[in-house]
Amino acid sequence: MAIYVDHTHLGRHVTGLERITLELFSPAALAPLDVVPVTARGTGQMVATQTLGLPMRLAASSSILLCPGFPPSPLLRPFASRVLPYIHDDFLLTRAADLNRRARLYMAKPFKLALRHYPRFLANSRDTKRKLATHCRPDAEITLYRPPVRNVFNLQSGERAQRASQASPLRVVALGTVEPRKNFVAAGNIVRALHAQGFPGATLDVLGRKGWGEDWQILEKMSGVTLHGYQPPESVSRVLDQADIFICTSHDEGLGLPLLEAQYAGLPIVAPDAAIFHEVLGESGIFIDPSDHAAAAAQIAAALSGDQWRARYVAAAAQNLLRWNSLAATDHDAVISLIAELAGHKMSSRPTSHEKFVVR
Repeated sequence: MAIYVDHTHLGRHVTGLERITLELFSPAALAPLDVVPVTARGTGQMVATQTLGLPMRLAASSSILLCPGFPPSPLLRPFASRVLPYIHDDFLLTRAADLNRRARLYMAKPFKLALRHYPRFLANSRDTKRKLATHCRPDAEITLYRPPVRNVFNLQSGERAQRASQASPLRVVALGTVEPRKNFVAAGNIVRALHAQGFPGATLDVLGRKGWGEDWQILEKMSGVTLHGYQPPESVSRVLDQADIFICTSHDEGLGLPLLEAQYAGLPIVAPDAAIFHEVLGESGIFIDPSDHAAAAAQIAAALSGDQWRARYVAAAAQNLLRWNSLAATDHDAVISLIAELAGHKMSSRPTSHEKFVVR
């Protein structure tokens, strides 16, 4: 039985959605299973393949389909038992105001339909799994598939601990598409509030393409904020290396992959005081209320006090990455077994992250 993987959304900007697909759903990641990526060129072909091409493949065979990017097309519903969607978050249902018109029509409605009728899903975090369970049918199976975090930006943290404890100016960095859900305007306001907390020259660098909404225009008018737009990995690496802290002020995230990726630089990570960020960062984060700019700035200033704060966060970041990647390795083994079972393959034994499998 063929194992198809929807890769039609790849080939554009490599943001979190694409990085997850490449990390977890490439032929190498799913080896030794023999998977067939389904690709597309351009948005038109992507839509046509997702809407019609994938359902036609399943109608003509007994194959299974993995959907790590966009929600399954409504035409895939008759084959729901052979489709395995990967769920990144639930904001398509819970934050309709943060979606543009295309997302509401093309993604939110199919997503809601899939949750009501599909028997199984993969989820990127325990928090997403918990939220997902409230929308799915009662007997739906939800399997964790947390991504391992690689040093995709080739960051180095070795010498960061030796840098001066007094950062002048304090350089704050944020990463992601500039759109309402990311709430970068709050990050700009918090950085401005840091001026009254002993960091008068604090700045904010935002790395990410311009999305929908008015946030880009608002940020352009804020002093000390630099909008870099989408940048290649080497440019991201340079800005992260020069930064003192990384900040996330999102209204909601299913995971927050950039927070973990930034930890390879040994950066302190500031994030909202919400379940998903505690899950991702463990004991290594600085947790704030993004809506209370003055209080958030005061928390950040307190965390950066003392002579050893850089060394403390370098060590905490390294420990947290080890913790997370250990969890991800365990998930990978379980998901390989699940996909093999759905595809009708028999495996020589239950796989482990330290063994090779034999599929026959």
